[in-house]
Amino acid sequence: MGKLLKQQRRGKGSGAYRAPSHRYKAKISFRPLDEIEKTGSLRGAVMKFEDDPGHQTLLMMVQFTDGSTAWLPAAEGIAIGDEIFTGANAPMGKSHILPLSRVPEGGYVFNVERSPGDCGKLVRAPGAYAVVTARERDIVYLKMPSHHTVEMQATCRAQVGITCGGGRLERPLLKAGTNHYKKHAQNRKWPVNRGVHMSAYTHPFGGKQHHKGRSSATSRGAPPGRKVGNIAARSMGRRKANRDDN
Repeated sequence: MGKLLKQQRRGKGSGAYRAPSHRYKAKISFRPLDEIEKTGSLRGAVMKFEDDPGHQTLLMMVQFTDGSTAWLPAAEGIAIGDEIFTGANAPMGKSHILPLSRVPEGGYVFNVERSPGDCGKLVRAPGAYAVVTARERDIVYLKMPSHHTVEMQATCRAQVGITCGGGRLERPLLKAGTNHYKKHAQNRKWPVNRGVHMSAYTHPFGGKQHHKGRSSATSRGAPPGRKVGNIAARSMGRRKANRDDN
């Protein structure tokens, strides 16, 4: 009898594959979008930094003058005691929270809202930033870290600057044990074996020496035991340019 695939075992939600959320310290979120945010501004200060195992970037706790607090990803060059302003009339500054309509063209932003009021969802990886390229009425065009340009509502909020920790991947791990503890912090299973190295009863691509032995394209409605590889792929293989024989 064959064994369940790893994605099947993870779907059962057992403790071995559950994220250790009890070790997470904070949740990244802007202040709720209220009248102060829409019409004015609010001043805050950076109180402390926190290295949260649930996030790859350093977090900072901001205490605002109305008594509210917010955990935000820290920007490059920020320090304890620096002032953070939020709101539609907030001044331009490092890690300040502004609507995209206030950010000039060519400005760097991170922790961007996907829709107004969702408290920040996009561009939060260490060293990541998006660039405001153009604006048109109520639409702002952002060049994302993937180099794709997306349209965002001008009222979506974002932090000004670049997320801290950009060079963390440049340091070599040197040994496998270091990578083990790195993955263990978020309960990510490592190492991950390739399907062609497994037995035929363990994985659909198994049982062969160096190749899959079958196409890696899989339909969208395939059962869980077969839904591996390129799911619902529109094209396969190396892309060939059309040549004119004339």
